[in-house]
Amino acid sequence: MNLSTVSEALKIILNTSENFGTEEVNFLDSVGRVLKEDIIADRDFPPFNRVSMDGIAIAFEAFSKGQRVFKIEGVQAAGSKQLTLQNSTNCVEAMTGAMLPMNTDVVIQYELLTIENKVATVNTDEIKKNKNVHLKGLDRKKGDVLIPKNTKISSAEVGVFATVGKTIVTVAKQPKVMIISTGNELVDVSENPAEHQIRRSNVFTLVSLLDKLKIKTETAHIPDDKNLLLSKIERFLNEYDVLLFSGAVSKGKFDYIPDVLDKLGVQKLFHRVQQRPGKPFWFGKKGFKTVFAFPGNPVSTFVSCLKYFYSWYYKSVGLNFENQNEAILNEDFYFKPNLTYFLQVKITQINGNIYATPVKGRGSADLVNLVDADAFLELPDNRSNFIKGEVFPLIMYR
Repeated sequence: MNLSTVSEALKIILNTSENFGTEEVNFLDSVGRVLKEDIIADRDFPPFNRVSMDGIAIAFEAFSKGQRVFKIEGVQAAGSKQLTLQNSTNCVEAMTGAMLPMNTDVVIQYELLTIENKVATVNTDEIKKNKNVHLKGLDRKKGDVLIPKNTKISSAEVGVFATVGKTIVTVAKQPKVMIISTGNELVDVSENPAEHQIRRSNVFTLVSLLDKLKIKTETAHIPDDKNLLLSKIERFLNEYDVLLFSGAVSKGKFDYIPDVLDKLGVQKLFHRVQQRPGKPFWFGKKGFKTVFAFPGNPVSTFVSCLKYFYSWYYKSVGLNFENQNEAILNEDFYFKPNLTYFLQVKITQINGNIYATPVKGRGSADLVNLVDADAFLELPDNRSNFIKGEVFPLIMYR
């Protein structure tokens, strides 16, 4: 296949999304996962006429007839069985969260009262029926869908699970992912590299990026040995749903990954994308197995994972995968090649608007430059000049 545009590559990737099924997890372990069942109200919300302010509960009819002094019959506490007002000219003290006493329909807060010798005097004439009463079923009715499936679970959803007694929830099962680095120049993080070596870093960047999606991954490193690559990658293809590579996909003498994947029967869907950084990106499938082979330069790996793997994952688990973020370019920028450019930017927010200021770097190998930036601004191809004030898609990672 010829060089793909960014939109073409993304379309191909999204068309290969996979459904990994579902699993049940404890509701306290569900944050960040994708819900795969509707959460239904098991009763009305609130389940009773609920007092929403500390004060006295009265019959509004008595108040409307001009009565302002009420004898206190008792106290309705939160968590106590519902009391009944025995005399319509009396009142019951009622606490926030309590059931509204029978035969009452308004609560007057303590701030508007004077209470002496178990008699409450109301110091206002501005009271309406059902004031400070949260009526039964006002929020939701029994049987209503409280949380629809395909919702990404946050702490807010966990609270609703608890409210309806849903201790076990059904979520999208996560893919089994192996992250692989290659190359004789790489050594382990704990080692002291020789002058001609560097420590492995890209795989751990990918581990961290996938951890944000609640995907637990495994990692491996394979030297630049074609036979070793063939045997190990063949095993990984059998054991994992997704393989993520970093490096060995360009045109160097030791960039064996495309050839190895071809020999193992992985269908190449594209190789090379009209973008910078990340142009040599390789993508393919073998049955239900998906292979993302990112270029080895750190910034290329980083942005390609955010742009392509994240989108593929969102589509696979049923989430909206379209990037909704945009930012205003904060200064003029020039980029000549006919490529989509993922510009590293620093983000500021002013009066509700997001502004993106370009961060000067030293190319896609400048790993530390990622620390100085907050996001990538996606600048379209077929243009060279990008003007301050223009709005472009934003891929945030902070």
